[in-house]
Amino acid sequence: MLSQNTYVAIMAGGVGSRFWPASRVAKPKQFLDILGVGKSLLQMTFDRFLALCPAENIFIVTNAIYRDLVKAQLPELTDNQILLEPSRNNTAPCIAYTAFKLQELNPNANLIVAPSDHIILKETNFIITLQKALDFTAKNDALVTLGIQPSRPDTGYGYINFEKTAVQNDVHQVIKFTEKPPLEKAEAFLASGDYLWNAGIFVWRVQTILSALEQNASEIHTILGAKLDCYNTPQEQAFIDEYYPTTPNISIDFAVMEKANNVYTIPSDFGWSDLGTWASLHAESQKDNHNNTCHAGEVMLMETDNCLIHAANSKLVVIKDLQNYIVVDEPDVLLIYPMGQEQEIKQITEQLKTKKKDKYL
Repeated sequence: MLSQNTYVAIMAGGVGSRFWPASRVAKPKQFLDILGVGKSLLQMTFDRFLALCPAENIFIVTNAIYRDLVKAQLPELTDNQILLEPSRNNTAPCIAYTAFKLQELNPNANLIVAPSDHIILKETNFIITLQKALDFTAKNDALVTLGIQPSRPDTGYGYINFEKTAVQNDVHQVIKFTEKPPLEKAEAFLASGDYLWNAGIFVWRVQTILSALEQNASEIHTILGAKLDCYNTPQEQAFIDEYYPTTPNISIDFAVMEKANNVYTIPSDFGWSDLGTWASLHAESQKDNHNNTCHAGEVMLMETDNCLIHAANSKLVVIKDLQNYIVVDEPDVLLIYPMGQEQEIKQITEQLKTKKKDKYL
């Protein structure tokens, strides 16, 4: 039976600039059918959580400009289930806003916070792991983050150092967080076996996270807690529009998780990818005999290896003698870029901004 105290907040306000030119400001990657399965990443994330709580307990936190996109893709949501941020201030204010709102709806709310654009290949494992976390946080003042066994010394992830002995049912105390370490450190972490990747999926009771924010990020707590009686009323949006932009721009990792002493993790295996880049999409997608991934209508590839091709279904793509490249064909932009240098794609969007070529963003 689904718990009426289980709530989910899906964070869906990012721009996804490392997925440019498919992901744009007007329609970022969470709203795209990037896997070619007939559903956007947001819709897939929403559907996944229906195994844990009723649809009315799932809330979407997004930028105000994406309100209509969310309503179009998830028509079952009420307006009160869509939290509209007037500014992009990172995850700590976004989580604080959600927690204050839910506290007024249900003081016993046990909350999962998850990004809208992750891939989960083993959904049954994912639900079982979250249920363990929910059982633990329901009875303990605990901040739980799901940890992933690292497969490579990736410098783009946060790392969790954890106690080897579980306190209860696969739940382990966290010793320390290290955010995006340099390569030598990441290699040492991997070799030690004492570290997990931080998946950025959190579980806690709203009372627990609000208390942690009050202790460790008091400015955010003070600003967004100033008018509790306006949450879930017609006055909420005006209050948020005025006060939310004045909150510090900081992630929940830096604001709370690195400072709090009641942080726990569950070492998890549920086929996770944060799908942050074109290379991660290539890694998670089906490939042909030459390690090419094609999200396109028809393709003719000759002497082409280890490439990602993303083009309209109406287009025939013909490529010869290409190795280790990303090819993304959009109506107004063609990107052909070395797979090994894909982290630079975000910088291209910054250059376009500087050159005032916003029409391509």
